[in-house]
Amino acid sequence: MSVRRAVLTMFLVTATTIAAATPAQAAPHLVQAEDREVAFTVDGTPTYGTLHVPAHRKGQHLPAALLLPGSGPTDRNGDQPPALTPHTIGKLADALDQDKVLTLRFDRYGSGRTGLGAYAEHPETLDYPALVRQAAAAYALLLRQPETDRRALSVVGHSEGALTALLLANTVRPRPAGLALSQPQAIRLLDLVALQLHDQIAKATQAGQFTPAQQHAIDAAIDRAVEAVRAHQAVDSAALPAPVAQLFQAMQGVNQRFIDSDDAVYPPAAARRLHPGTRVLLTCGTNDLQVACATTDALTAALSQAHALGPGCVVLQGVDHNLRDAAHPDRLAEQVLDVVQAFYHQWARG
Repeated sequence: MSVRRAVLTMFLVTATTIAAATPAQAAPHLVQAEDREVAFTVDGTPTYGTLHVPAHRKGQHLPAALLLPGSGPTDRNGDQPPALTPHTIGKLADALDQDKVLTLRFDRYGSGRTGLGAYAEHPETLDYPALVRQAAAAYALLLRQPETDRRALSVVGHSEGALTALLLANTVRPRPAGLALSQPQAIRLLDLVALQLHDQIAKATQAGQFTPAQQHAIDAAIDRAVEAVRAHQAVDSAALPAPVAQLFQAMQGVNQRFIDSDDAVYPPAAARRLHPGTRVLLTCGTNDLQVACATTDALTAALSQAHALGPGCVVLQGVDHNLRDAAHPDRLAEQVLDVVQAFYHQWARG
């Protein structure tokens, strides 16, 4: 999850399929796979996405998953073009197709075809609950698809999307049967930002860019900056490297409301409210520079307290934040594919 780009996001609930391909018949009773362009309106903003329907028997109901991307202006595929294009969400949709799981992914506020919509003229009013409402509208659309098995709905959230998945599970009906929390935002937002920055400063010090004394001063300035953002006070940037100072400045002003509302959520508290018996997969990667596995400990414990079913936390060796390993940087790591397939095996249909 990156907080280095301005937080741009956007929401009532009507939904329509705006373009659907006519499925070709490969056999008398077999419907071929297809992508449908869909749209639903939330808080006055049309939101656009892709519904992927795997090949299936005519009349068959399929397990279905809502895919939620990470923070920032991240589109339906998990990209922030042109600079960041890991395609994480698109690759997850492709992987789930192999397990006959119907998927819905969409352009969240500030991204893709959706853009800022109704928030374009007053982006300072956009907050994190608006993003949760957008996801709830998408869930409602997925629920209404004729191919969806209503007993086998799940939500797959990546990074900040995992936090959204937790909040969504406590509000929508019917409740999702399962949650996959991939490299999740597992602590408060600004605490996570501080951890990321402290780690980056430590590595820069090891590389000789700062002295130990300078590192100590910068770390203290980062902690003061977090307190200032939470208190809506000016950030003293005198002791901060320029990129770090710019990051904290970007969190205020037009983005302050979103930052406040996201930072107000403590993910383990949301996890403790989950309905008992919800199946939950939580993954973290040992090569993840943005969400360290240690940050997921309290969230994992909270899931246990909520009596969530397993598999629980799975540590992915050598896997980074975008679910890749060094050997195959252009596709999802084999470990990821294995745990996802195992998680969906219960709902898979032949």
